[in-house]
Order: sequence, then C-alpha cells, then structure tokens
Amino acid sequence: MNAEPNGPGTPGVPVVVAVVGPTATGKSDLALDLAQALSGGGPAGVRADAEIVNADAFQLYRGMDVGTAKVPVDERRGIVHHQLDVLDPRQDASVARYQKAARADLDAVARRGARAVVVGGSGLYVRALLDHMDFPGTDPTARARLEERAEREGRRALHDELARLDPDAATSIGPHNTRRIVRALEVIELTGRPYTANLPRQEYVRPAVQIGLDCNREVLDGRVAGRVARMWDEGLVDEARALASPEQGGTGAGLGTTAARAVGYAELVASWRGELSLDEAREAIVANTRRLARKQMGWFGRDPRVHWLDAGSPDLLSEALEVVRAADAGALPAPEAGPVRRSLGS
Repeated sequence: MNAEPNGPGTPGVPVVVAVVGPTATGKSDLALDLAQALSGGGPAGVRADAEIVNADAFQLYRGMDVGTAKVPVDERRGIVHHQLDVLDPRQDASVARYQKAARADLDAVARRGARAVVVGGSGLYVRALLDHMDFPGTDPTARARLEERAEREGRRALHDELARLDPDAATSIGPHNTRRIVRALEVIELTGRPYTANLPRQEYVRPAVQIGLDCNREVLDGRVAGRVARMWDEGLVDEARALASPEQGGTGAGLGTTAARAVGYAELVASWRGELSLDEAREAIVANTRRLARKQMGWFGRDPRVHWLDAGSPDLLSEALEVVRAADAGALPAPEAGPVRRSLGS
C-alpha cells in the first residue's frame, strides 16, 4: 500500500482522528468509543487519554442541547470535551474564531501527549480546523469604495478588473455576483495576493485522518425520524421556547442570527410566529434534517481523503481502529481518484 499523500505518514506519531459524515449516523457514539479505546499507553508509561474536540457549529452554543443532540455531561464517560457550550445563543458563530480556538485546543492536547478525536458534521468547521484555510480580514473603507465603484461603473467593470488580477476567481464567481466580486477585490487589496490563494486547500495542517460514517438513504431517513421523535420527548419544544426570547415568548429575540438558523429551532420559532402549526413544525424538522444530511454527505463525499465505513456495521469500532492504526503507521492507501460517491449521494 502507498502511504496517503498530504496526510498521515509519520510512524509512531498519533494523528488527529476526525469522525465526520451526515447527521444521525452515530458520530458522537463512535467518537466516544474511539476516545476510550485510544486512551492510555502514552510515552514513558504516562497515561495519554484521548480528548474530544467538537466540530458541530450549533453544539458551540450553551443551552442548545436537545436540538443539537449534544451528548449530556453524565454520558461523556469522563472524556474531556472541547468546543462545547462556548457561545451564548445570542452570539453569531465565526468560523475564523472557531479555527483559532479549536486549533489551540489541538495544540494543548498534543502537549499533554494525548490524542485528539474531532467529531462533527459541519464541513466548513472541519476543514477550517484540519486544513490550510486563511481568513483575510475586512476593510470597511476599501469595501465601501468598491461598492461605490460597482454602483457608478457597473459590476461588469469590476469583474473585468478581477479577471485581470485573478482570472480563476473571475471564472468561478462570474459577472453577476456583485457581493462576491467586491469581496474578492477587497481581499486582493488587503493581502496583495490573488483571491484564490486564500481559498481552502485539501492539505492537512497536521497529521490527520478522517473517518466518515456512511448510511443507506432509507435507513438514515428512519434514523432521522426516530431522532426527532426522541428530541420531542426529551423536551425540544420547551428548550427552544426558553432560548427563543428572554421572556420565553418564542419570538426568536433571544437567538442570534446563527443560532436562529439551526434546524429544530428555526421551525419552532416559525410556529410561534404563526407561520406553522406545531405538527407542521415537527414535520418540517424531519424534512429539513434529512435535507441537511444529504448536504453533509455531498460536502464530505467530495473529499477523497475521507475513509468511509458503514455506520450500521456490527464491527464499526474495530474497523475504525484499523483505519487509525494504519494512519499512525503511515500505511493508509492513497485517496480514491475522481469524484467520490457514497450511498446517500446516489
């Protein structure tokens, strides 16, 4: 077997293990099982416990527990978790802020000689944590000037300028998306580099391996319906109402822009605004969760570095540990060539 390029490959050095894939496939359970199985046996006889780093955008929020399927504290098996409950629901999430904080967690875990197990289905957050991804700042003055030019000269003139400075970006963005044209020119002005030079690359910033959980579409649809039913029984409606406004009136005033978009909460807030009945909100949560699962599979399915396992396998933990051990030894096969198709994407 050829060692996997652009990934694990240093024998004896534990890689970061990321458990990814669509919602309701059992990522949290596998991450806990892996963290337990990979704990112990540190250098010089020192116990090196594995620690979990969350990569789910909505599990960052305090109080959003039932609706995000957050593992309760008393079910975390004593395993240290990072990047849970770090934001107030009124705050807007930032991928750049998450990247800085979560990478600091990975650094701290490594200094302790421990293994980091990343788990989550938010594809952009996983990429920001594991891959080379820069987040150029903003310049309100430059942006205002570019927006004024777009108004005065027309977006075609700005797109022509982008085509001269970064032809690949101009081709990707097209001439009709004024907002993205302005942002691309702003980044070029700020960084002095092409806009495309700042886009994420499928290149790990530290040795890592991604284990994806795949699931037949019909089976996953059933899992989603079952999960929503459990959330309903566990108090999702009351949780969302308590978070939706300081007065618990369900207007959404207590949720920031990011939190208010979360599946499960958005539909209930719409119900309290009179847009849906409660039964319709529940049906919408099921439908939107299924839609989210397909979107997540599309995201991760395009990454050839993900090593896919059947979420329903009775030997799932053993199979996952086999992938991790191969990664530690630098013996993983090269990524599949061409587009990766998983069962959900069929």
